[in-house]
Amino acid sequence: MSKAAKTAKPYEFNDYLLTQPAEFRSCLTELRNLIKSITPHAEEVFSYQVHCFKHIYMLVGIGTTRDYCSLYTMSSKLVKQIKEELKGYKMSGMTLHFKPDEPLPVDIITRIVLLRLQENEVIAIGKKKLK
Repeated sequence: MSKAAKTAKPYEFNDYLLTQPAEFRSCLTELRNLIKSITPHAEEVFSYQVHCFKHIYMLVGIGTTRDYCSLYTMSSKLVKQIKEELKGYKMSGMTLHFKPDEPLPVDIITRIVLLRLQENEVIAIGKKKLK
C-alpha cells in the first residue's frame, strides 16, 4: 500500500452530501438512513460519482442528476422482475429518478434493497464467495 493510500482520508457520506445541491440533501439523507436500516451491515463506498452500498458486491447507489434524486438498482434483472411495480416512476436503464419533494415509497425501496441482497448472495454462492 502506498504512503498516500495509508494517509488518505476515509470516504464519508457527509463529504459527498456537501457536494450536492442543498435541495437534494434531506432526501439523500433520508434515503441513506432507510437503506442503512434495511441493511445495516452494508459497506458504504463512493463509486461512479455516487454514494453506494456494498454487500459482497455493489448493492444499490444513491445520487442526483440536475433535476432528480436517483436510486441506482445496479441490476437490469431486478428492474425486469419488478417492472410492473415500477410503472409510473421515471426510469432510465436501471435507475429510478424522483423529485426530492416526492420520494419513492418506502416499500419500493425496501423491496429493491432486499432483492439486491438476495441477488448478491446467490451470485456469491455460485462463485463460492459465501458459505
